[in-house]
Amino acid sequence: MPPRITVLNGPNLGRLGQREPEIYGDTTSAQLGGLCRDWGADLGCKVEYQQTDGEGELISLIHTAGDAADGLVLNAGAYTHTSVAIRDAVQAVAIPVVELHISNPAAREPFRGTNLLTDVVAASLQGFGVEGYRLALAGLLALLGRSRP
Repeated sequence: MPPRITVLNGPNLGRLGQREPEIYGDTTSAQLGGLCRDWGADLGCKVEYQQTDGEGELISLIHTAGDAADGLVLNAGAYTHTSVAIRDAVQAVAIPVVELHISNPAAREPFRGTNLLTDVVAASLQGFGVEGYRLALAGLLALLGRSRP
């Protein structure tokens, strides 16, 4: 059975392709979901892609991933900088979590320098644009010991 990876995007990432394209690019959320599924298939895993703006729903999706997936790629968006509840949800699951950001938060507004997830995730990627999702999937599979040669 191929590894099951969940990709979760948090607030405002449903606006990809429209929101600040100079920072986030012109790929839409729907297109990104298709790319993630295709990249996953190429890497030998099954990808489920979801996006939510709600903190409570994101927490529930993290918990669901912890119960049903082998690993999680998480772009918590602005909740990265503000949500102890998201941090606690990540810490509560027993699967590896790779944190991802399309932009480089450290190179942006000062408040984005606070990251509440750093010490509860297995790895982090930031600043690679949507290509970061492919890199995160490959890295997560390597962490799982199931990367393809």
